[in-house]
Amino acid sequence: MARAIAHVDMDAFYASIEQRDRPELRGRPVIVGASPGGRGVVSAASYEARPFGVRSAMPVSRAARLCPHAAFVPVDMEKYQRVSVQVMGILADFSPMVEPVSVDEAFLDLTGTEPLFGTPLDAVRLIKQRIRAETQLTASAGLATNKFVAKVASELEKPDGLVVVPAGDEARFLGVLPVEHLWGVGRVMSKELRDLGFTTIGQLQKAPRAVLVKKFGKHGEALADLAHGRDDRPVEPFGVPKSIGAEETFGVDCTDHARLRTTLRGQAERVAAELRAGGFAAARVTLKFRLAPFETHTRSTSGERTQDGLELYRRAAALLERERLTRPVRLIGLSASRLGPSGTGQLDLLDPAALRRERLARVVDQLTTRFGRDAIIPATLLLRKTNAWI
Repeated sequence: MARAIAHVDMDAFYASIEQRDRPELRGRPVIVGASPGGRGVVSAASYEARPFGVRSAMPVSRAARLCPHAAFVPVDMEKYQRVSVQVMGILADFSPMVEPVSVDEAFLDLTGTEPLFGTPLDAVRLIKQRIRAETQLTASAGLATNKFVAKVASELEKPDGLVVVPAGDEARFLGVLPVEHLWGVGRVMSKELRDLGFTTIGQLQKAPRAVLVKKFGKHGEALADLAHGRDDRPVEPFGVPKSIGAEETFGVDCTDHARLRTTLRGQAERVAAELRAGGFAAARVTLKFRLAPFETHTRSTSGERTQDGLELYRRAAALLERERLTRPVRLIGLSASRLGPSGTGQLDLLDPAALRRERLARVVDQLTTRFGRDAIIPATLLLRKTNAWI
């Protein structure tokens, strides 16, 4: 039996929620992120803003130049997450095999659900109808025999689209599309492929597999499979996230190393709390910093798995200390990756205080859940909250 895999992707999710909740924004360009005079990036842009060239992850200052008449709205992540839970709940009514990819998109396996909802196409239509009825938002969807093709299909007719790729038609469907639609083909890979004469996926389908492997190694094998629409990965409803992170863009470029360290301390505590909430521990810590005007660097270190905020901070701070920063810092962030189940590391054997801190952290988590995030915080962060730059 051919699999029936759907990819459901909410349309301009953050911006659409703001337009739903604020009627005066409907039909207007809406940019969710920092204020137009701020230093952050665009988190989402409504479809009315996109013809002006506004895109997610663009510096908000550039978005303001491209679309000065847009409404700039701050991010309300708690609200977006509430709507996300509502959407994921709808998907779960159609299949137990739901794999969230992010707050606004997910895969679901509809194989074998015909007795309940009719054909997989009928089920996807019902899903879209329920999302619209219950959230007043639209979603685009792709339906295919595997995750990759379903994902590509969902992107082609936004907003409120539905594209179906029948079994056996994957290669033909992909053939006319640019190579940039292949997973793993970013700016650098795209240039390499185009320099070799590959501009469409169809052209790549004709390339001997050995040629792609010789040029790109294991990535060449993946390119060959994806170009023909082959992807046997299952939908994994309980998959471990790849990483958990936090970052901050300063209103004014920062030259104060004490402030950088304090910012990292707060980020480490937030990341650690998310790790504990998910039952994870992280073996790898990555420091991210952006120097003025817009030059981004990352540094990473690995060790025993931990979910201790102080340990995460120590690793990130050590990475920061190795950097000779001669220019102001625009952004700093910390992320934890190489996640695994908590309680599997040996950090407590190396640091006798680590186990005590992690137990204490769980008590703090319970208190902050009941009384709010700022009920108990490290003293260094309490000092930070009294400073004018917060």
